Amino acid sequence: MKNIDHKPWYWIPVLNFASGLPYAIIISVSVIMYKNLGIDNEDIGVYTSLLYLPWVIKPLWSPFIDLYATKRKWFLAMQLLISIAFLVVGLTIPMNHFFVISLAVFWVAAFASASNDVASDGFYLIALEKDQQSFFLGIRSTFYRLSLLTANGVIVILAGYLEEQYSDMHKAWSYTMIAVGLLMILITIYNYFSTPKTEKAIVKNSVEAQKASFASVFASFFRKKQIGLVLAFILLFRLGESQLLKMLTPFLIDETAVGGLGLGTQDVGIIYGTFGLIALTLGGILGGIAISKDGLGKWMLPMILAMHLPIIGFVLLAHFHPSLLYHIQWDLHFFNFDYNFNVYTTLVVVLEQFGYGFGFAAFMMYLIYVAEGESKTSHYSIATGFMALGMMLPGMASGFIQEYLGYGNFFIWVFISTIPGLLLSRFLIFPKDFGKKSA
Repeated sequence: MKNIDHKPWYWIPVLNFASGLPYAIIISVSVIMYKNLGIDNEDIGVYTSLLYLPWVIKPLWSPFIDLYATKRKWFLAMQLLISIAFLVVGLTIPMNHFFVISLAVFWVAAFASASNDVASDGFYLIALEKDQQSFFLGIRSTFYRLSLLTANGVIVILAGYLEEQYSDMHKAWSYTMIAVGLLMILITIYNYFSTPKTEKAIVKNSVEAQKASFASVFASFFRKKQIGLVLAFILLFRLGESQLLKMLTPFLIDETAVGGLGLGTQDVGIIYGTFGLIALTLGGILGGIAISKDGLGKWMLPMILAMHLPIIGFVLLAHFHPSLLYHIQWDLHFFNFDYNFNVYTTLVVVLEQFGYGFGFAAFMMYLIYVAEGESKTSHYSIATGFMALGMMLPGMASGFIQEYLGYGNFFIWVFISTIPGLLLSRFLIFPKDFGKKSA
């Protein structure tokens, strides 16, 4: 195994970027796209949440990825399929029935992306020692989140710019999705040349362990200690976040008359793609370093609080709609940038992104602990599958809840929804120094 971990700084960042980017486009950017193309909140909440399903059921085929071919072959093939799917989505947007067609293609991309995650996670787990895993967890999580912010920042800014240039939402988003497909092709090519090619020897050395049947792989996961409590925690930990993510973009874009903030597409992209990006990067790196230094036990509660408390900021934004604008203007030969950003909205997003980057490291480190033992790739996939289920079901209901409560009360409900996961975390049993870098 020690032969495979050479130069991890070369492959860990981009490999995890390749996991996060398609996820963000499918789950998050699609919400902005459909909102701007005239789809209502209820349909957005239901149908884009159903796109979570491949991540929920990926444990059903994760043993297949574990048993056949190498993880490297799997994630390269899946990344290529994702690239093609995004190109097809871009070509379908100008069509009359773009909503149904694009959703179908997004489904294909979602299955490929979920498979890419399984293979990439497995590659990470077999490539690094435990202390390396905890150290690179912050880097891994940061670049994953950087990819999310690239999608919600740079890609959305591009879409907003094209909307202004063409005054045609369909054409703007068509070109944007084609650009995303081309970007994924470049990322796939980079991963082909940067990732180690020595995994085959590792698979041969562990072939006896990998001959276990699909049934035994699943059974061994559900025999783990505290499994009922563990699954309840995984399902409920992101109960608030799952609803927040689905309705946050509509809240930012909707007119103030219906309780939104009335921001433009570019506004959303700039806030998340610049200030949010910096905050997330710092939070993610510090989260990984903290666990690597002191272990998971010391940081579990502070990180959970750091992740969830910033939701209070959205409660305040929804109730008071504070406005303090700051004007930025850049006049370049090839690009004119003239932007007024809301200081309060930006501050809330910065706190939320920093808290998320810092706090989510604890949750992901705990999932690595849950996956410990034989068939760790499959077990990690099962754990993240339950995590995705905890994102999908509340997300499907979020549009209806928001319409019923209004944005102000909805964010209060979201904050209350974080309490069950917090309470359950206090009863989890795990080594307090898990993830701590050994001397």
